Amino acid sequence: MTSPNLIKLVIAALIGIALGLTYGWVIDPIEYTDIPPNILRDDYRADYVLMVAEAYQSDADAETAARRLAVLGSESPALITTSTLEYANANGFTQDEITALQNLLTAMQTYQPQGINNP
Repeated sequence: MTSPNLIKLVIAALIGIALGLTYGWVIDPIEYTDIPPNILRDDYRADYVLMVAEAYQSDADAETAARRLAVLGSESPALITTSTLEYANANGFTQDEITALQNLLTAMQTYQPQGINNP
């Protein structure tokens, strides 16, 4: 391959890469919508559980809180809250946030779904 042809090939490759990146990042980037919460990263998952805890503090509705936590997977609401509380303690959440999570954990540990009677 001669030198002028190699230069043309490199220039064409660079133009193609530049156009591809421009199209993918500027013109038509991927937009994620309606993503299920069970695939969230740990930090976003903790934020979601914290929001549930804060909502629980204002309405004290364990049924709604349990349904909100159920979208995070098949684990029990108490287990989800426990793992979030451990994450919060390890990552410097404020005392108010930890207290909200502890209150939610207490509610989820004693929560019984409606329609289930204990013998």
